[in-house]
Amino acid sequence: MKGQNMQVVQHLQELRRAIIITLGFFLLFLLLSFIYVQDIYRLLVKDLPFKLALLGPSDILMVYIMIASVVALAATMPVAGHQVWQYVRPGLTPKERKVTIAYVPALFILFIVGISFGYFILFPLVLNFLMSLSNDMFTTFFTTEKYFRFLLHMTLPFGILFELPVVIMFLTSLGIINPYVLQKIRKYAYFVLIITSILITPPDFLSDILVIIPLLLLYEGSITLSKFVYNRQQKNNDESIV
Repeated sequence: MKGQNMQVVQHLQELRRAIIITLGFFLLFLLLSFIYVQDIYRLLVKDLPFKLALLGPSDILMVYIMIASVVALAATMPVAGHQVWQYVRPGLTPKERKVTIAYVPALFILFIVGISFGYFILFPLVLNFLMSLSNDMFTTFFTTEKYFRFLLHMTLPFGILFELPVVIMFLTSLGIINPYVLQKIRKYAYFVLIITSILITPPDFLSDILVIIPLLLLYEGSITLSKFVYNRQQKNNDESIV
């Protein structure tokens, strides 16, 4: 009993260490992002066909915080993935350690892909659609804070949601989940993804559809990747028995 308590305490200490290291790197990247945040801001607004307005002196600070936070989050992804891997590594075989470490760079890559999808594809489509609704009946007036908050809502969730395939593959490789469970809960997963898409997008039908379709495809792709990992594990286990 005492030994079990010691193991629990040790696991909690390791978890706290991983959280502290990840948070420390996030704060470091946040500070570095603030140093270059004005350059990033100019890059994001250089092609805008309209001028952004400020309603108060605090607006631009909020915008800088949003921009720097997203950059810091992206930069911290590999660190967070490595800390998760370090935390579960003692329970893995040497072969599993080599396989799962490959998921660390994949987390960063998919986060960037998700952000890029939202920024280059989804955001322009939704923004142009919403602006077309005015039909020259209104004067376009965008505040800096509202514009970047809208941009954040259309990009950051995809950076996180695009991690789904890697997370599913990682959990499958650890034996926590398998593709048959994912298929069994498909209708519930679809429901959750649809609700999520409605919550993270502006209240219009086009935005919902443009978000729902990629999310459902991501889930189906995750099932396929989970099958690949699961079948490979089963094959390796059969060979080891023989």
